[in-house]
Amino acid sequence: MRRKWPAVLLFALALAPFARADEGDLKKAGEAYKKQDYKAARDHAAGAVKADPKQPDAHLLLGLACLGLRENQAAADALTELIKLNPKLAFAYDRRGDAHLKLGKFKEAVEDFDAVLGLEPQSAPEHWRRGIALYYAGRYADGVRQFETHRTANPEDVENAVWHYLCNAKATDRVTARKQLIPVRKDARVPMKEVWDLFAGKLKPADVLAAAEKVPADTDKGSEARFYAHLYLALYYEAEADAKKVIEHLTPAVEKYKIGHYMWDVANAHLAKLKVEKK
Repeated sequence: MRRKWPAVLLFALALAPFARADEGDLKKAGEAYKKQDYKAARDHAAGAVKADPKQPDAHLLLGLACLGLRENQAAADALTELIKLNPKLAFAYDRRGDAHLKLGKFKEAVEDFDAVLGLEPQSAPEHWRRGIALYYAGRYADGVRQFETHRTANPEDVENAVWHYLCNAKATDRVTARKQLIPVRKDARVPMKEVWDLFAGKLKPADVLAAAEKVPADTDKGSEARFYAHLYLALYYEAEADAKKVIEHLTPAVEKYKIGHYMWDVANAHLAKLKVEKK
């Protein structure tokens, strides 16, 4: 999925307070975060929190740095402290929702994302992450509506169409979901065209893998193409109620083709959920 909030806006929102910070751990944390040195940012932010537990900026930086390190429970804890200090800060709920989703705490993620929309209702069309949380929380009809809303902001996104299908197949049935599959024609990412055609019933799973494998394997784009192919094949088979095939594709997506994108964290949470259920 594509995060539609402008990256510059998010970066400015996250870092604006630190431009005025005094010398010390808080300033060092902000500088490290700007350089994407999340470990140093985390350590300095933790020092700033210890020095002044009532400093909101320190908790914010700690949470963001931990998210950057995929230390999701620590991120959720830091952002919870921030919310205690500023319960009207939508950004804090949004980032905590990300941490909860990545931890597999889907109900809590939905609650956080709902809090964001309560504070900033205008952000609803952009919030595809809420739709994913709704799917995993079992609120399929709400997920359908969220992805229909996201279509107004991002009409040419195959992933949005697929997640709409996944929710709709659970809320109604696969035949209805296929008939109502959101049309997408301009998503040039490999292998998104083939993924859409698979869910539309026009291609077979092998066609999706073949498209991904045309991208050189020893490149970032090659890893991404293979990750997305396996992820969406796993989700396709989940809609088809083929649990064996879900594991067969989700496992390499998570363990072999680890990428830096949010959707890897979604796949990882999904696989962890299945492992818990298997036990």
